Amino acid sequence: MYLQKKIQRLIIFFMAALVLSGVTAFPVETELHWLLQHESVIPSFMLPWLQSCYAAIADTNTKYPMLAYGYDWLAFAHLVIATAFIGPLKDPVKNVWIIEWAMIACVAVIPLAFIAGPIRQIPFFHILIDCSFGVLGLIPLSICKRWINRLAKQQAKYY
Repeated sequence: MYLQKKIQRLIIFFMAALVLSGVTAFPVETELHWLLQHESVIPSFMLPWLQSCYAAIADTNTKYPMLAYGYDWLAFAHLVIATAFIGPLKDPVKNVWIIEWAMIACVAVIPLAFIAGPIRQIPFFHILIDCSFGVLGLIPLSICKRWINRLAKQQAKYY
């Protein structure tokens, strides 16, 4: 039972991270404005890029607010993906495939960032930041998968 609780805690952590990263897409203009008011904490090589992003988002939101709807859907997608983890939260062995699917999605972040990033004129440092989300997501998911495999072996002994 202890192993199942550890798995559940790790899944809840991952769900919370998804929700947090999703809801931050809603107020992106406000967040960038706040960040740029604290320029001293921003590495100098990132500052021009962030200023350009803020100017583009603020201008777009003023002239074409409907385009921000894409950020709303991005945020919503994170929330929906987080709900997929209710399955492994309830029965990790039966729903291990969701953990495996999420691991595939984390790996898929890397080629997407390296293909779409240059097309969209994203600076290399930002492509690496995007890739880090996939790499960092793999850590708890890999641990979770290993624990679920161990739990499956424990459960098989009883049946």
